[in-house]
This record gives sequence, C-alpha cells and structure tokens, in this order.
Amino acid sequence: MSTSASTLSSAQRYGFELARSPQEVQAYFDLRKAIFCGEQQLFTDHDKDEVDDYAYPIIAIDRQRETSQQDTSQQPDKVVGVVRIYETQPRHWYGGRLGVDVNYRRVGRIGKGLIYKAVTTANTWGCDRFLATVQLQNVRFFRRLHWESIDEIQVCDRPHHLMEADLNFYPPGNEIRPTVRSTEISLKHSPTLRRVG
Repeated sequence: MSTSASTLSSAQRYGFELARSPQEVQAYFDLRKAIFCGEQQLFTDHDKDEVDDYAYPIIAIDRQRETSQQDTSQQPDKVVGVVRIYETQPRHWYGGRLGVDVNYRRVGRIGKGLIYKAVTTANTWGCDRFLATVQLQNVRFFRRLHWESIDEIQVCDRPHHLMEADLNFYPPGNEIRPTVRSTEISLKHSPTLRRVG
C-alpha cells in the first residue's frame, strides 16, 4: 500500500527558505539555468554573474514525497522556485532571478511566496528600499503584491520595469542573517560552483 504526503496542506507542502547546504545551492543554480538559459534563453551557458558572489539564494521547496512501506528512504525536498536578494548599499536591497519550475507555475503560490520571503528577509536584516527588475509580463502580478513601477527599462534586450516593494506589506521576521563565511563554504562545496583564480 502506498502512502502519500498529498494530505499536506498547501502551507505545509511548500516551504520558502535560504539555500544553505551544497545540495540546495546546486539545485538553486540548476533551476535558474533551466529557466533563464533553457526556457527563456536570456543567457547561453549559464546565468551566473558577479552578484552571486554576495547574493543570498532563496528557494521554494516541495515537501511532498511518495513512499511505500517497502521504501523507507528519505527523498530530498524538491527545489521548485528560486530568487536571490542582495544589498547594493546599506539598507538598499534588490531581488532578482525569480523563477518557478515550469511544472509548478499553476500552483499559484510559489512566486508569491518567494517574493514575500525575499522582501521580509531583507526587511528583517535592515531595509529602507527593496527593488527588482521585473519582466513586462509579470508587472501586473507584482502590482497586486504591492509593488510600484518606477521606470521602464531594457534588460537582455527585453522590456522590464524597475519596481519597488511597499515595505508596509512585508513585515520583518526572525531570519538570522548568515555570515559571509557560511555562504562561501556552501558555494565552495558545490563542485560546479567553484571559482577559478
């Protein structure tokens, strides 16, 4: 007889957290590559840049597992969404590389949960402004989440809006800011993420 975790409520099934382990960081970059290189073709080989040296990766995970009585092995949570946050100057944050696995876009709460986690995390760590460059087709979605368009810009030859979050709708939480050292350790232990030179 098969036991399914499908009885988990949506709030229990999906989690939003900082990617900390080497496996989580690798899954974060793998999903980014699938979305921004494979699907959207904004980049060719990879979408990594210098911002990744100091950005904090955030993941959405699906905790649902299919197990049988014979199979008691723990399957890892699946990374189904990604976003990164980074501070460009004290208390001035950006979010970027927001993406959701193509098979999870109809769920409806993954993107919203990632945005909420990104902004509330920055607000917890000290934030006066939180900005993002948003692809044109997603501007209306962001407006419904209390973001305002500041400017229309081009990124990778595609129309985007520079948008700002209304921090009143994203209260600070209790996420402890990792030290730079712990972030570097995770990146160094991920074999495909080691920096040369």
